[in-house]
Amino acid sequence: MDIKELRENIDKIDSELVKLIGKRMETAAKIGEYKRENKLPVYDAERERELLLRVSDLAGEDMSTYTRVIYQTMMDAARSYQKKLMRGESELCKKMTAAVGQTEKLFPSKAVVACQGVAGAYSQIACEKLFSDPAIMYFGSFEDVFRAVDKKLCRYGVLPIENSTAGSVNKIYDLMAKFNFHIVRSARIQVGHALLAKRGVDLSDIKEIYSHEQAINQCGEFLSQHKDIKINICENTAVAARFVAESERSDIAALSSPACAELYDLATVCDNVCDHIGNYTRFICIARDLEIYPGAEKTSIMMKIPHKPGSLYRIIARFNSLGINLEKLESRPKPGSDFEFMFYFDIGASIYSPALFELVCDLEGELDGFKYLGSYTEIV
Repeated sequence: MDIKELRENIDKIDSELVKLIGKRMETAAKIGEYKRENKLPVYDAERERELLLRVSDLAGEDMSTYTRVIYQTMMDAARSYQKKLMRGESELCKKMTAAVGQTEKLFPSKAVVACQGVAGAYSQIACEKLFSDPAIMYFGSFEDVFRAVDKKLCRYGVLPIENSTAGSVNKIYDLMAKFNFHIVRSARIQVGHALLAKRGVDLSDIKEIYSHEQAINQCGEFLSQHKDIKINICENTAVAARFVAESERSDIAALSSPACAELYDLATVCDNVCDHIGNYTRFICIARDLEIYPGAEKTSIMMKIPHKPGSLYRIIARFNSLGINLEKLESRPKPGSDFEFMFYFDIGASIYSPALFELVCDLEGELDGFKYLGSYTEIV
């Protein structure tokens, strides 16, 4: 048989399979109705184990693994369908729908916004990109920014979440699991660190450099060329610049934004010392209340996935089956637990997509520790 005939055979088999899968899902729906009426749980671990063992034996040794994968996917789909029929529209879906309808049509130009650091921080630069006239309140730590938003001291908070060179800001991910908030917008800004010192100071005079850990990681190549200079980590790049300006020492410098040179009356010893010219940091804008502005094309969620073989694969497979683009996957250990992780997902899908609603609401109903973080637009 040539390939055309073989493909025709596949097409015929697929036609039969689709009909059988439809019948299987119809029967699964009836089982779901029986479970609802008799107050039985949707998930029956023993039944699923028995079914997988049975189909593995029927398939034979060569096809056993492939058959288990296919049937596990079908059982996941059937379970999801049962839950959907049993619960109706979830509270989360109602909340998302309400937010789409009730949120203002334009993102505000003025607001009280919490940022970490002091004047000249990159968070300020991101804030001014997001808002045309923000009233910025500065806080000493990322946690203080979350707390200010949580207590409604500020309507919004702006925080760095990842950098194209140094990677994710792990502290932010850990705090995201701790506080109740929603992401309402995000922005990417180009970051070009400069080495700043007091006027008249040369590179050969510098004995210590101060900056944030992320900035230090982003300038590794430059710093490796000056191994005799001591590196000191502080809470913010702008804080480092202010410290250098206020210090009586003339042998220290800061890795900071070029804007801090004028702000703190410092000289630029070396300009743009980042490892990569295209060095970008992504910032998120958070709020306590759910706000979904028109055109939101990105959604973020967090969840705790069962510590079992294939659990993460089955979640990711759902994205593929619904045609939803998974843009980012990040895992962080759950504080106070042994070998449990929280997973963070960035999803590229319009808020008006029915598939997005189906995925988010299904996962919210299935998983412990699920957290819908928001749907929003990203400014580049």
